[in-house]
Amino acid sequence: MPSFLLLEVLFIFLFSGVRQSHPLQEVHVSRETIGKISAANKMMQCSAAVDVLFLIDGSHSVGKRSFERSKHFAIMVCDALDINPERVRVGALQFSSTPRLEFRLDSFSSQQEVKAKMKRMVFRGGHTDTGLALKYLLRKGFPGGRNASVPQILVVSTDGRSQGQVATPAEQLKERGVTIFAVGVRFPRWEELHTLASEPKEQHVFMAEQVEDATNGLLSTLSKSAVCTVASPDCKVQPHPCERKTLETVRELVGSAPCWRGSRGTDAVLAALCPFSSWKRVFLTHPATCYRTTCPGACDSQPCQNGGTCVPEGRDRYHCVCPPAFGGEANCAPKLSLECRIDVLFLLASSAGTTPEGFLRAKAFVKRFLQASLSEDSRARVGVAWYSGELALAVPVGEYRDVPALLRSLDGLPFGGGATLTGHALQQAADHGFGSTARTGQDRPRRVVVLLTESPSQDEVAGPARYARARELLLLGVGTDAVRAELEEITGSPKRVLVHAGPQDLFHRIPELRRKLCSRPRPGCQAQSLDLLFMLDASASVGPENFAQMQSFVRSLMLPFDVNPDVTQVGLVVYGSRVQTAFGLDTHLTRAAVLRATSQAPYLGGMGSAGTALLHVYDKVMTVQRGARPGVPKAMVLLTGGTGVEDAAVPIQKLRNNGVSALVVGVGPVLREALRRLAGPRDSLIHVASYTDLRYHQDALLEWICAEAKRPVSLCKPSPCLHEGTCILQNGSYRCECRDSWQGPHCGNRSLRGDAPAGGQQSYASQRPPRRPGHPGR
Repeated sequence: MPSFLLLEVLFIFLFSGVRQSHPLQEVHVSRETIGKISAANKMMQCSAAVDVLFLIDGSHSVGKRSFERSKHFAIMVCDALDINPERVRVGALQFSSTPRLEFRLDSFSSQQEVKAKMKRMVFRGGHTDTGLALKYLLRKGFPGGRNASVPQILVVSTDGRSQGQVATPAEQLKERGVTIFAVGVRFPRWEELHTLASEPKEQHVFMAEQVEDATNGLLSTLSKSAVCTVASPDCKVQPHPCERKTLETVRELVGSAPCWRGSRGTDAVLAALCPFSSWKRVFLTHPATCYRTTCPGACDSQPCQNGGTCVPEGRDRYHCVCPPAFGGEANCAPKLSLECRIDVLFLLASSAGTTPEGFLRAKAFVKRFLQASLSEDSRARVGVAWYSGELALAVPVGEYRDVPALLRSLDGLPFGGGATLTGHALQQAADHGFGSTARTGQDRPRRVVVLLTESPSQDEVAGPARYARARELLLLGVGTDAVRAELEEITGSPKRVLVHAGPQDLFHRIPELRRKLCSRPRPGCQAQSLDLLFMLDASASVGPENFAQMQSFVRSLMLPFDVNPDVTQVGLVVYGSRVQTAFGLDTHLTRAAVLRATSQAPYLGGMGSAGTALLHVYDKVMTVQRGARPGVPKAMVLLTGGTGVEDAAVPIQKLRNNGVSALVVGVGPVLREALRRLAGPRDSLIHVASYTDLRYHQDALLEWICAEAKRPVSLCKPSPCLHEGTCILQNGSYRCECRDSWQGPHCGNRSLRGDAPAGGQQSYASQRPPRRPGHPGR
């Protein structure tokens, strides 16, 4: 095997246990300062007349990878050099067993040419003879240079493992005025680098493995001699503590073992304990001082608030990594998003089931939420209460001096332990939680209770929750998946519940809670006129208890609507043993009257036929004669247990063809195929697992109703013309073509012989549709 290959194998073997990426020179500064050191390189420029020669070690002890790092370092330095025949000239020489001139200082006249040539330099290999390369320069000078007429800078990249003597030729070069920088590669011998380098040593010795740090150090030293300058006067060269490491082979005493030795003059063998050692490769550290240039950074002013982390992006730009509560806001500043006029009571469970850790999490959540959402100018007012057996009002709503005072009061909230009586706490919160802020009438802001709990309640919650909601309190719940179902029952909707998977995930819910607090619930379709009909399955398959739940659900659906003859009309049809119109579209003129009449709708029992009920709606409810208004959107909601719908597909499509939107709500553990056929082309079907789950679908149903209220309508569907008159659209209105002896705008008057106009036509402009006989005018 050739000797150089044997050397390479031996080298790999010796260093196989050493981390190649281990930093052998570390500047002990913050990550932010390291970023500034890197950024400062772009601020430094060398434009003076100077000759720079790179002397690059290309021996086998360095290896090809470290040779490439030396080239990369030289190219990085060239980025700061104004390479020009009249200013900076650059040359390169590779050395190993013998020196080899790669290119003279006068070979290239631009930065791009020099960098391109350096990239093409090829690793030669051989043993390390640094002294021979230095003697070459003593004999021939800087090839293509300007001799001593300009400063001469020699940058030596080597591992400091020369096989020849370097001290004398290095000293002779320095005596001739050459400034020498020693740049270590691989695992350098620092003592040899110090021998090569000019004074002061610490400002002329670097490590090429940390290329940006080494480039900054070299340019910083040159800036002191006016060879290089810094673009900004605010940039400064500063000393920083650093540490250099040397890889050494050390002998370590392991212990003693018996060994046998002969004795003079005798044939006896003597036993004795002999020490034995092992050899290890270790890093020895050497404290030092490193001089680096730093420029003012974009993060120096600490622009990120509320614990955000500033990440620089160059000298003038940065971005903030914000805590979850402040994500998306500029500089992590608290966004005053609670601009809505609102009173909020945070209700924290402090029971044994919640645990002290859970209670602390809830407090931290509330504190971070308030930091992110409140200010002195905020229109929102906040209070805090905690409970286990009884409710304790720590901070009444709005009764605090300022936000910091509110946050300090939260620190003093104690952990109570005891039973988890959430229902009792909700009722007390509804009665006493808002104190003097519980104003009345139009002056009262929206009131919200935010319940934070991780423990199921030990008392009944449904009744107290209804009690609180009946007092116009919005209930929101925050908790773990273990209490999701209970929170949905308390709040009345899954959309009012925020579930978290752990402490960090809890803080990610802050923006979502902020949105829910200020988003007003959709108040029906107040801006749209609507004829709305509910059709309830009152057959024996549903049963009286489930029918009562359907009634309660319909009542809650009607609450957001503005019931009056000019906006929303509501009707109700029930079917079972027979079909009955509980009340027509124009029967009740106020919401209160509609709610009372819904509670009084009869349970019929018997066998129900949804098809027959739908035909009844088509003929006797959704007609102009029965109160339907021309040009007003019409929607019908059918609630059924799923039986008796086999004959409903054709009638429901007949209604849709007549301009009536129809939504089917099917209740039951299984979605029947017959119900699927009623969905229609726009898939208007909601499946509910049980009657108790109807409340969870209120928001979805209201969304559907209000979407249908905005759909375009035809003035002729359903037809406003009576007695088989034909409705004809005309110039944004309609006219009725009457038959036989009928006349009038809607063909509602029987004409005497000879009185009818030719063709029997009557036009309609702004007349109201005919009233049902015997119904009072509006």
